[in-house]
Amino acid sequence: MCQQGNARGRAPSAPQDAEDCGGAVGCAAAEEEIDERAVQDVESLSSLIREILDFDQAQRRKCFNSKMYLCNICFCEKLGTECMYFTECSHVYCKACLKDYFEIQIRDGQVHCLNCPEPKCSSVATPGQVKELVGEQLFARYDRLLLQSTLDLMADVVYCPRPGCQTPVMQEPGCTMGICSCCNYAFCTLCKMTYHGVSPCKITAEKLMDLRNEYLEADEATKRFLEQRYGKRVIQKALEEMESKEWLEKNSKACPCCSTPIEKLDGCNKMTCTGCMQYFCWLCMASLSRVNPYKHFNDPSSPCFDRLFQAMQIDGEFWEDEN
Repeated sequence: MCQQGNARGRAPSAPQDAEDCGGAVGCAAAEEEIDERAVQDVESLSSLIREILDFDQAQRRKCFNSKMYLCNICFCEKLGTECMYFTECSHVYCKACLKDYFEIQIRDGQVHCLNCPEPKCSSVATPGQVKELVGEQLFARYDRLLLQSTLDLMADVVYCPRPGCQTPVMQEPGCTMGICSCCNYAFCTLCKMTYHGVSPCKITAEKLMDLRNEYLEADEATKRFLEQRYGKRVIQKALEEMESKEWLEKNSKACPCCSTPIEKLDGCNKMTCTGCMQYFCWLCMASLSRVNPYKHFNDPSSPCFDRLFQAMQIDGEFWEDEN
């Protein structure tokens, strides 16, 4: 009786197991019924987002191409397939007008001015839009000038000073030596001459005036940099030479024969050059005859007639001839 009771007690548990199995089968069947079009094989979330954005852009382009737009340059209505819009501002112009506009700017070297023709609009055309409108040669010029202007704004990029090279060279921090990767030329990044190590940069006579003005107007940090670059002795010599030149320009005149600076201390206006011993007039700077140099002051037809002692300095004071 007990065994039968036990058997009868276990009998109702069988249908429960069967229900569990049936539920598992039902779940599997439910999974098989999912629409495959709702499941896409994507590598990552970023690729999925990119595909969504590309699809959205394609649909926007399709809608844009099917509408008519008014070009504010030629004032003609054209289909969207013949127009182009700026991404940032959405201003629309026909491709023919933008093509002429881009070509003029690129030929003039204004690669940063390919912006929206709308007044006070700062939207800029993308390189892809420029490539779509202009030819290969103009786009190559646009790409080259755009790269060059970008490199010019980088403080750590210098160009090879060789006229036939001009390759961009990356400058190491704290180093004044640049080595061109194209021609292997080692040069000083400051003076663009052959690399000279720790020796100061050489400066030409034409740059002495600019160096003097830059040094006098610079702050203490810039002055130390210039002294380190050119040498303190070179800068001091440049300052002295420029001061001497300014003094000579104010207090002397050049000999009309050999251009030697001559200062008049006293005496008459008949001068003798200490360099070539040429006689000349201090007033009109004309060369005088070696036989009779005073004829220039005695001839009534001369512009300096009777002006031999005009503006003569005596005891530190100028004496004017009454005649």
